[in-house]
Amino acid sequence: MLLSSASRRLLLLVLLLATPSLLFAWGAWSHQRINRAAVLALPPALRTFFYNHADFVTEEAVMPDARKFVLRDKAEGPRHFIDLEAYPVPLTQLPRTAAEARSRYDAATLAKNGTLPWTIQENLAQLTQAMKNGRKDEILFLAADLGHYLGDAQMPLHTSTNHNGQLTGQTGIHAFFEGQLPELFGATYRFNVGPATYLADPVAETWRLLAESHASADTLLAVERRLQAQVPEADRYEHDAQGALRKTQFNDDYHARAYATRYHQALGSFVERRLRVAVQSTANFWYTAWVNAGQPDLSQLDSDYTTRSNARNLKHELRLLQKGQLVDLKTNPEF
Repeated sequence: MLLSSASRRLLLLVLLLATPSLLFAWGAWSHQRINRAAVLALPPALRTFFYNHADFVTEEAVMPDARKFVLRDKAEGPRHFIDLEAYPVPLTQLPRTAAEARSRYDAATLAKNGTLPWTIQENLAQLTQAMKNGRKDEILFLAADLGHYLGDAQMPLHTSTNHNGQLTGQTGIHAFFEGQLPELFGATYRFNVGPATYLADPVAETWRLLAESHASADTLLAVERRLQAQVPEADRYEHDAQGALRKTQFNDDYHARAYATRYHQALGSFVERRLRVAVQSTANFWYTAWVNAGQPDLSQLDSDYTTRSNARNLKHELRLLQKGQLVDLKTNPEF
């Protein structure tokens, strides 16, 4: 039985409040904005349908993490990352497709080292089929998931064994980079990307995105290491009235605002660029699924009343996007 919109929101809130943030790529703040901006980057023929359900696709952007941490779905974890250094061959020699990966590596190896690129490809195929079949609920669930995994792919530490800085004396950098920085400074980010484009070779594009993201992992780590050498440890974190380290509800350390500001400034537009790539790639993959499905008229899956009711808000959001802005989503803060 499908839940009402209000019931889904309540369930989502409960799940989010119970979910730890480690490997919660980009945090709810960014995942939801990636999907929202991607909806607006779609061409009009596809955007109408997606905007009719923009709230759903936005909220559901964090559900893959909830499945992993709250529902304890063991199959979910490997879908969010790939430890490229853990595989004994260069990235260019890794299996291109999920079928090839399963033929070369056993299930235990894939579960340990991660399956993110192959998850993206399989999710794209499922979304394409759902569009062919005109299955509205499936389209929306799969599209939201695909946006999440593409967002994960653009968080560089989701491509590395040093996923939390634990190998370089930087434990905690994962949540610092993906959660605290966007929440503190994301109001200045621009989310207007180019229009969605068709991907003639989604497999090649998946690996291009992973390679680009992985190449930038050392940068975000190196910048923070240099900053560590300049700032005493006691000045890197916030403390409570008793002098203890201040912790989030997910037991992550609060980095001091001054330290976070210096790190964000030293990174330049690094965080914003990665989020913009995530938005663009999400729109591209959704659009590619639709084209490969034969460009069905998905707006026919909704009533004229629904489309008419949303038309004014869509125009408003498109005007905001021209300035790089999104509507205020009121995301539950993690920091």
